[in-house]
Amino acid sequence: MEIILKEDIVNLGYKNDIVTVKDGYGRNFLIPTGKAVIATPSAKKMLAEDLKQRAHKLEKIKNDAVELAAKLEGVSLTIATKVSSTGTIFGSVSNIQIADALAKLGFEIDRKTIVVKDAVKEVGSYKAVVKLHKEVSVEIPFEVVAE
Repeated sequence: MEIILKEDIVNLGYKNDIVTVKDGYGRNFLIPTGKAVIATPSAKKMLAEDLKQRAHKLEKIKNDAVELAAKLEGVSLTIATKVSSTGTIFGSVSNIQIADALAKLGFEIDRKTIVVKDAVKEVGSYKAVVKLHKEVSVEIPFEVVAE
């Protein structure tokens, strides 16, 4: 089933993308919650016209994302957390802590756009990827230290 996304959905696509999903996922979740519409030929024409009219605005959004990525390029974070005597963390470090650390440095980044590959459960150095735009992402190194 082909659908047009009305908002960004992690691991599926970005707003205004035409994607193929299984019928049940589309009809039972995406369409009733307003996250997508069925990609009929008329909906595709409306999407193409809408994208043509908003191309300038989308270019500005992309340029802003590129500027922010350039500012984030040299940033490295240190996150202090409670650690046991063996060096393992109580809980784990997630994208929420990374977003908070970036906010302290003056970067307001939505936590949903930050992706940490593996669960961070030990002291050490790791990398997180911030997806600022569908074509722009930046890798931020961070170190987890004992509090």
